Amino acid sequence: MLTVIMECHDQEPELAQTLSVLVAGAVEGLVSDVIVLDHGSTDGSSVVADAAGCRFYQQWDMKHVLATARGEWLLLIEPGARLGQGWVDEVAEYVALNKAPARFSESRLYRLPFYRRLTRSTPLLENGLLIPKRQAQGLAGEGRELLQLARGHKPRRLDSEIIPSWVAREARR
Repeated sequence: MLTVIMECHDQEPELAQTLSVLVAGAVEGLVSDVIVLDHGSTDGSSVVADAAGCRFYQQWDMKHVLATARGEWLLLIEPGARLGQGWVDEVAEYVALNKAPARFSESRLYRLPFYRRLTRSTPLLENGLLIPKRQAQGLAGEGRELLQLARGHKPRRLDSEIIPSWVAREARR
């Protein structure tokens, strides 16, 4: 029903955190597969992905990746992001009733200081992107990356929160 796709580069701990949260979705039958697109990692990202049963690509064509995705919906997410409680039920209901893309709500517990929120632009995948596979396939081109698939959407906002990946990065420092 749902394929999760992430791009990573030397993000082994962040990848492990995100994959651990996705287990609940797999157990409930929502997450059918996870695809990790790697940009030349030299850490254990491939080992973590393999242990979790993910498909791990170091070279890929986005059209092929999307064509082989098992789910009819895609969740594009950054390694290190963690979905909040209740996400499985809300996403299952959303994909059953809607056709438009959606993003998760920002975590109320993990927020950047006010000035940093004002002075930076929010990365496109910071709040994830839930998008129908057909729509993503229409946007996919050769050499495309996930960020390019995430541009130009006016997604709806889900009630479920996401802890953004910058939290995991800052904790690692």
